[in-house]
Amino acid sequence: MTKGILGRKVGMTQIYDPQTGEAIAVTVIEAGPCHVLQIKTPERDGYEAVQLGFLDKKRPPEGRPRRRRSQARRSERGHVTSRLNSKRAARRRQAGIELPPKAECEPKKFIRELRGSADGMEVGQEVTVGVLEGVAAVDVVGTSKGRGYAGVMKRHNFAGQRASHGVKKVHRHAGGTGMSAYPSRLFKGKRMAGQYGACRVTARNLKVVKVDPEHHLLVVKGAVPGPNGGFVVVKETNKVG
Repeated sequence: MTKGILGRKVGMTQIYDPQTGEAIAVTVIEAGPCHVLQIKTPERDGYEAVQLGFLDKKRPPEGRPRRRRSQARRSERGHVTSRLNSKRAARRRQAGIELPPKAECEPKKFIRELRGSADGMEVGQEVTVGVLEGVAAVDVVGTSKGRGYAGVMKRHNFAGQRASHGVKKVHRHAGGTGMSAYPSRLFKGKRMAGQYGACRVTARNLKVVKVDPEHHLLVVKGAVPGPNGGFVVVKETNKVG
């Protein structure tokens, strides 16, 4: 299986490299611990993958009646525990059908799958940042900061129109986009104003600077997509060189 883990971005800082005398900009990631919630198999699901969950969902405060959890739905609780009584599970037990194993943990906030072989993994197993020991570089997948509806200068780094005489209040406009009489239309993918950010971004081949299993921290060189506190997926890179 591709080595990987779930986590969230803590923030950026810098560390001093005594060998080169440089200050290296790094991102600190709280990586794990994660639980293996499900193992996908070709026979049952058509592909191989390991489903990981990170960060428990909120529970009701102590002393409050436990009629329902504050965040987790019943289906989410049933996905991770076999202690949830249901008519369907009772019918399957009476029919002698073996129920799939459950992780027997709290429902998770952030759940993602890592494609690949699940050799050596089992449901309920805890995955820590120690799995990345010895990994030289990683790919980090996150959701970029949403910047709302943006114009072409902010979104695509257009230069804008001239500020000379005759250009009237259109200095930040995109300019002409027409295609004349032929083909009399716009090609798909034309760069225009629109939604900027809030999309899936992968930072490739980031050097692993430090792995701290005791505090569940991973330090990588460079920037990671998303805001501080944003969830990320960290995987061993497949980029060569």
